[in-house]
Amino acid sequence: MNPIAETMTWLANPVNWDGPNGIPARLSEHIEMSLLVMLIAVAIALPAGLAIGHTRRGVTLAVGLANIGRAIPTFAMMGLVLPFTQAIDPGNGFGLYPTLIAMTILAIPPILVNSYAGVSEVDRDLVEAARGMGFRGGQILRSIEVPLALPVIVGGIRSAAVQVIATTTLGAIFGIGGLGRFIVDGIANQDDGEIFGGVVLVAGLAMLSELLLSRVQRLSYASGREPSRPRPFIQPAETPRAPDLV
Repeated sequence: MNPIAETMTWLANPVNWDGPNGIPARLSEHIEMSLLVMLIAVAIALPAGLAIGHTRRGVTLAVGLANIGRAIPTFAMMGLVLPFTQAIDPGNGFGLYPTLIAMTILAIPPILVNSYAGVSEVDRDLVEAARGMGFRGGQILRSIEVPLALPVIVGGIRSAAVQVIATTTLGAIFGIGGLGRFIVDGIANQDDGEIFGGVVLVAGLAMLSELLLSRVQRLSYASGREPSRPRPFIQPAETPRAPDLV
């Protein structure tokens, strides 16, 4: 039997769709882990990227850290942090925390760099015009820079999400759930259908996230064309109406 037929047979088997080790349960675990990683990465990288792009301070440090994060292999990062996380929490320190930390480090660079790049590339004339109208830094960021930089920011989140979904499968080597369990168990059981079935499921989930986030990015282009109109702190006084002449 060829690999395609074995994969289809494994995916069509009702046994693989039921129970705590079935495809729906493993898919749910994979999505939950990926969402948790993305939430942590966005909470760390997005504010930092916006602040760096707005103030133009710390650019060299941020880019250097992002390059370091990209250069370190994810599996090696998991191995590096494992002794420390296991010493802190023997229960979850072997599988959960190394995967969570390594995936977060993987997701931070594209979000950080795109957030910085998107804000820093906003037309300075618009920023100066808003400043001249009395806008403060935070208002300029919210009303001018973020709306115009939104497509680039979403692009960074999109890139990070696809990488995280594809790479979270490594966590199965350390005993956590997710779709990677099918690949690890398939190798252990010498079951090609299970191996390729797990690969197809991971690839399908990554492609689905790519399609959804690409749609969000296209919508952000439309919303980013017209940022909210600046409103000055001091409203201009109304021009007095000329008295009616009798």
